Amino acid sequence: MAALDYEITVTGLVPATVLAEFECVDVVVHPTVTVLRGPVIDQSALHGILDRLQGMDLELVAVHQVPEDRGHR
Repeated sequence: MAALDYEITVTGLVPATVLAEFECVDVVVHPTVTVLRGPVIDQSALHGILDRLQGMDLELVAVHQVPEDRGHR
């Protein structure tokens, strides 16, 4: 099963040490939000990422599956 690309937006900055835990993720930092985009192997992995971010008191703004033609690859 191929990984699907997701875009996850949270308020605030995600520490570099946490970003290093996520492989193959592109990061865009805006003044008030951080956007992470990259492949997620399955729903369990997606929930693990979301739990990790929320455990840091970052507010989850949006989670979107990125259509294949706009994907990370």
